[in-house]
Amino acid sequence: MQLELHASHEDRRVAALAAAAIGLTLVEAAIPLPIPGIKPGLANIVTLVVLYRYGWRTAAWVAGLRIVAGALALGQFLTPAFLLSLSGGLASLLLLAVAIRLPARWFGPIGLSVLAAFAHIGTQLLVVNTWLLPGASILALMPLFLGAAWITGLVNGLATAHLLSEKRERA
Repeated sequence: MQLELHASHEDRRVAALAAAAIGLTLVEAAIPLPIPGIKPGLANIVTLVVLYRYGWRTAAWVAGLRIVAGALALGQFLTPAFLLSLSGGLASLLLLAVAIRLPARWFGPIGLSVLAAFAHIGTQLLVVNTWLLPGASILALMPLFLGAAWITGLVNGLATAHLLSEKRERA
């Protein structure tokens, strides 16, 4: 008995978008970090563009594949780094599921990007504080990490807004 799998157009689209996000994750891993744990989150630009163009379900697939495949490629699968990435990614995806329904006038790509960055780092700090380093008062670093999340969320949101407006101009 031979099993044949047929990829749909949607499957190929998700694979291509996930590959772009994975590529950005690998590029980001090569960038030296001035402060451990603070990354630019470049792959989140792909997730936000997918959210706006194809919906939350497709964005969740792309983000999930990026988290798992990125961890496998970097040799971090099932390590604490993977669990932090997974928890932050899930938190930001859940927040985006709600936030995409908020008035676009106040919550466009930039606002959603900042909110997702806050959810991502906030959840990661909570996981570190409760599981990896309980009692270490890591939450005292919250202002530093939230400041970095605001900056990276803003920059990624601006990039997302630019990519989305570029598509509208061409159409």
